[in-house]
Amino acid sequence: MEYRVLGGSGFKVPALGFGAGTFGGKGPLFSAWGKTDVEEARRLIDLCLDAGANLFDTADVYSEGASETILGAALKGRRDKAILSTKIGLRVGPDTNDVGSSRFHLVRGVERALTRLQTDYIDLLQVHQFDAFTPVEDLMSTLDDLVRSGKVRFIGASNYSGWELMKSLAVADRYGYRRFVAHQAYYSLIGRDYEWELMPLGVDQNVGALVWSPLGWGRLTGRIRRGQPLPERSRLHETAHIGPPVDEERLYRVIDALEDISRETEKTIPQIAINWLLQRPSVATVLIGARNEAQLKDNLGAVGWSLTDEQMRQLDSASAVTPPYPYYPYWNGQFAERNPPCVPSLERIR
Repeated sequence: MEYRVLGGSGFKVPALGFGAGTFGGKGPLFSAWGKTDVEEARRLIDLCLDAGANLFDTADVYSEGASETILGAALKGRRDKAILSTKIGLRVGPDTNDVGSSRFHLVRGVERALTRLQTDYIDLLQVHQFDAFTPVEDLMSTLDDLVRSGKVRFIGASNYSGWELMKSLAVADRYGYRRFVAHQAYYSLIGRDYEWELMPLGVDQNVGALVWSPLGWGRLTGRIRRGQPLPERSRLHETAHIGPPVDEERLYRVIDALEDISRETEKTIPQIAINWLLQRPSVATVLIGARNEAQLKDNLGAVGWSLTDEQMRQLDSASAVTPPYPYYPYWNGQFAERNPPCVPSLERIR
């Protein structure tokens, strides 16, 4: 397993981490993802630890807390071998303050997460969404206090826009608070919006990306083909309407390219899609999820090799989309004279 420094933390994380959204299976969304219990979770965690993929990511909202509970139980007796990442901020109950980034909700949420995870500290705590009702100064102060208390080691954001992330970093710098070192964001071959603003920001401000849904909400698993109906067992039947949107023709164009490269490399479509992400700037960890051991073993095969430059260009071309204003003048070179690329290998990113 390759290990990479997480943003400006000095802390190394594996290139592949495990997303525990399949643990628990409570509610309409998460039951469509998976229903992994403690016994099966132990087996999946064994495979991850043996492969060096020792970062496990969850959230208090996953299966109404059951994901954290199952993860904590499955890691019992080997907490020191794991990097635990969780998220707080989405609504977790009916009470007025069961949502957001207020000091009340974050402190209470961390205490509850520690209990469910059966641990004394969280390695990486991420704010699951931006909260426009809580002043950024209060948020960063609370997160700083949680780090100073020893209950949290590092902090990150999730699903932030560029200005939200930059404002948070600026406030941290102004008052000497701990900075976000990670940003958990959606990024895939069929969802490249991350590249327009968040990727250059991550490179410039040293914020590492933890990529969620690297297979495009289940669309790049290798089971979807041009001219064929959705597989009978696919979470897209129940959840496509709430997942990241994608143009159908662009999806099939990417799948066609993945199939070509799969034949060349003898790698699976998911392995190729994940490997492409691992070669992108600012990416620290790609979070893989799996309902069973076969899926996990396949995803773990995305490391230990690299796509060629030509294969990267083929995938870049198949998945390319013109960014909206004000980004496209930077990407098509109109502003190149006074704006040299802040992201390495910009030619690949276009």
